[in-house]
Amino acid sequence: MTSPQTWMITGAGRGLGRALTMRALAAGHAVVATTRGDHDLPDHDRLTVLTLDVRDRAAAVRAVESAASTLGSVEVLVNNAGYGLIGAAEEVSEDDARAILETNLLGPLWLSQAAIPLMRSQGSGHIVQISTVGAVGTMPMLGLYNSSKWGLEAFSEAMAAEVRQFGIRVTIVEPGALDTDWAAGSMRFAEPRPAYDSLRSQLFGTPDVPWPVSDESPGGTDPTDAADAIYACICSDDPRLRVLIGADAPAQVHAALAQRMEDYGRDPRYPTDERYLTD
Repeated sequence: MTSPQTWMITGAGRGLGRALTMRALAAGHAVVATTRGDHDLPDHDRLTVLTLDVRDRAAAVRAVESAASTLGSVEVLVNNAGYGLIGAAEEVSEDDARAILETNLLGPLWLSQAAIPLMRSQGSGHIVQISTVGAVGTMPMLGLYNSSKWGLEAFSEAMAAEVRQFGIRVTIVEPGALDTDWAAGSMRFAEPRPAYDSLRSQLFGTPDVPWPVSDESPGGTDPTDAADAIYACICSDDPRLRVLIGADAPAQVHAALAQRMEDYGRDPRYPTDERYLTD
């Protein structure tokens, strides 16, 4: 990709979304960055910042229309807005469940729906869904978060096959651990039940939620490095639907898939001949 393009990035106020915004600007692209609240994005002649709650379908449509009106088109849409939720399935309230599904699952759906007609009329476009390795295998206490990302990947995989005929490309990005405040400022917590205190201690080192916010780096891939890797994928002809980001991501995905294959393999009807599986 050498010519300037028009990008729209949600959840751009911090973390990976901010890093992607800065990477696209540095490469000469124009960006419409959406945030739900405060941000520290710099003033830039190729940056437009919009306030958007992605749960609001009508507002999502207006945001895409505004981006297209301001920039003339939207060639790359990055659905990055989202958050995590800690809570056992028994602990999660109706409000908890609805809020995370509306943000992490339905928000990208509304924005994709708004962008596809525009991209179809252009004859090209690229929709990038920021998922997680947690969409391949789950972790206790993150079930609703994992559910939101599994759902995101399900409709995105189907959508990729639906819109390919229009010249629209879909990429699902599966990062491992990122060095952001995802586990702090971007994390929400269900009301804890004492029955799960020992599991919380085992997983997180404390039974208390929300846990204390630490000034120490959480570790993981630097968001700038992750943004560079995602940008390189967007700029290439990489045909993959799913792209892993981070040194820890491949091993996590392999472990999750190996467990699933072990379960399936216990069915005597399951084909074990690799030649059969690839025919």
